[in-house]
Amino acid sequence: MSRSHLHPIPLHSVGSQDAPVSLPRPLAVPQNSSSHTWASPCGPPTWGLSCLLALQHFLVLASLLCASHLLLLRSLPPGGLSYPPAQLLASSFFSCGVSTVLQTGMGSRLPLVQAPSLEFLIPALVLTSQKLPLAIQTPGNSSVVLHLCRRPGCHSRELWNTSLREVSGAVVVSGLLQGMLGLLGAPGRLFLHCGPLVLAPSLVVAGLSAHREVAQFCSAHWGLALLLAPQVLIPVACVWLISALLGLSIIPLQLSAPTQAPWFWLPHPGEWDWPLLTPRALTAGISMALAASTSSLGCYALCGQLLHLPPPPPHACNRGLSLEGLGSVLAGLLGSPMGTASSFPNVGTVSLFQYLFLQAGSQRVTHIVGLLCMGLGLSPRLAQFLTTIPLPVLGGVLGVTQAVVLSAGFSSFHLADIDSGRNVFIVGFSIFMALLLPRWLREAPVPFNTGWSPLDVLLCSLLAEPIFLAGLLGFLLENTISGTRLERGLSQGLLSSFVAQETQMSQKSREKAAQEYGLPFPIQDMCPCIPQPLHFLCPMPEDLGDEEGGPSEPGETADLLPGCGESCPASSREGFRSK
Repeated sequence: MSRSHLHPIPLHSVGSQDAPVSLPRPLAVPQNSSSHTWASPCGPPTWGLSCLLALQHFLVLASLLCASHLLLLRSLPPGGLSYPPAQLLASSFFSCGVSTVLQTGMGSRLPLVQAPSLEFLIPALVLTSQKLPLAIQTPGNSSVVLHLCRRPGCHSRELWNTSLREVSGAVVVSGLLQGMLGLLGAPGRLFLHCGPLVLAPSLVVAGLSAHREVAQFCSAHWGLALLLAPQVLIPVACVWLISALLGLSIIPLQLSAPTQAPWFWLPHPGEWDWPLLTPRALTAGISMALAASTSSLGCYALCGQLLHLPPPPPHACNRGLSLEGLGSVLAGLLGSPMGTASSFPNVGTVSLFQYLFLQAGSQRVTHIVGLLCMGLGLSPRLAQFLTTIPLPVLGGVLGVTQAVVLSAGFSSFHLADIDSGRNVFIVGFSIFMALLLPRWLREAPVPFNTGWSPLDVLLCSLLAEPIFLAGLLGFLLENTISGTRLERGLSQGLLSSFVAQETQMSQKSREKAAQEYGLPFPIQDMCPCIPQPLHFLCPMPEDLGDEEGGPSEPGETADLLPGCGESCPASSREGFRSK
C-alpha cells in the first residue's frame, strides 16, 4: 500500500515575526465509506460495546444523582419526608432519561448525558437553609454565630415538605427561563463572543468546584476510594463487593428508608404535591437557570472538542438549552428537587474512554443511557438498590471525572497567547474570584441579609456559583479589555493540525461536518414552516459560515475551540455518532 508524500504547509508561529515554519501536510485518508466496517476504529459501535459504554455512563450518572440528593437531604431529620427517598430518586432518574433522549435526538445533537449538577444544588441549599429555623450560638467570647437549629423541636415534616416543594418550584422556574432564552436565541448569540479565555477558566473552576464534596465522601474510607481507576465499571463493582464482604456500612442513611419502595411506579405531576411558587423560589430559579446555562455551554464546547467536531453553531446551542429547560420543567413537576443539565462528569467519562474506544461519544450509547434511566425511574425499588453504593465510591467516581474536566481547562489555555499580560490577568482574576467569593460567603459568621428574603436568595445563590462567576468574569473582561485576535486565541492562523486539515477540506466535507449539529431530516423539513420567533432553533443558510468556524462579524468568530487533530475522517465521525 503506497503512502502519500508529505508537502510542507507554511504557517507563521504565534506571536512571532520570523519566517514561516513548515509543517507536514496531513496524510490523505480514503473517503470510501464502504471501508468503514464494524471493526473499524472509527466505525459505529457494536451493541455489546454500546451497552458496556452506556453502563459506564450510567454509573457516573447514578453517583452524581445519589451525591446531589444526599447533599440536599443530609440535614433531614429521621422521618422528615412523607414519602420514601427512593421515589424522589426515581423521579430524578426518569426526568434525566427523558431529557437525555431529547437532547441527543433534537437538542444540540451531541452525546451529552443530562444530570443534576452543583448549579442546581447550590441554590436549593440556599433556599432550604434560609427556610429552616436558625439557632444562636455564642462560642466563648466570640461574636454571635447563627447555625441551623437541629434540636427535635426545630423541624417538622410539614416544614421540610414545604421546603422541597419550594425547591421544585424553583426548578420549574429555571426550566421555563432556560427554554425562553433558547427560543429567543440568546445562548447562540453569546456563544459567538466566547473565546478560549472564557471557556478555559470556566472548565478549571468546574473541575475544582466539587473538591470539598469529593473529599467529604472519600474521607469515609480513603482506602476504598483510592481503588477506583479511570475504568469506572470494574473498580466500582469490585469496591462495592469488597464493602459488602467486609461489612463496611458506608451507605448514606439519608437515602435509605425503613419501608420498601414499590417495584413499579408511574411518575406523574402532582404525585406528592404541586411545586410551590413563591418570590424566593422565583429568585432561586433565576440563579439556577443562569448557572446551568453557563455550565451547559461549556459542556457543548468541551464535548465538541473531545470528538474533534467544529464548535456548536448558534442554533444547536439554542435547541440544547431549550430542551434542557423542558427537562427541568418535567423534573420540577414530578417533584424532583434537581433539574437537568449537561453533565461535566459524563463528558469527562467520554474523554477517559476516547483513548480506548473512539466510539465512546456515540449517540447510540447516550440513547441507551437515557432509556435505562427512564426504565429505572419506573421502579423505585431498583433505584433504592443504587443507594447502597458506598460513599467512597461516590467520591472516587466524581473525583476521577472532575479531574479530567480540570485538565481539559488547562489544555485550553494554549489556544490563546498565555504570555500576554492581558490574558494572564483575565485568567487569574476570573479563577481567583470565582473560588474566593463562594468561600467568603460560606464562612461568613452572619448570613447575607439585605432586608428582603428573595433578594438574599438570589445574591447568595449567584455568589456561591463558581462556574457562573468564572464564566461571567471571563466574558466581561475578554470583551471589554482590548486585545488582538491572535492574542485572544481567535485567529485562524493558530498552529493547529485541525485548522491545517480544515483548509484542505472540500466544500462537501464542510457541509457534512455542519450536518453533525443538524436536526433529523423529518424535523428539518418542517423548519420553513415554523413561526418566525422560533427560527433560532433551526439552521439557516446564513449559519453555514458559523458552522464552518468562520467569523460572523469583524473582530469576532464562532471558532471557540478548534480541536487537537482528527483521528478519523468526517464520514467516519458521522458513522460512530449515528444511532
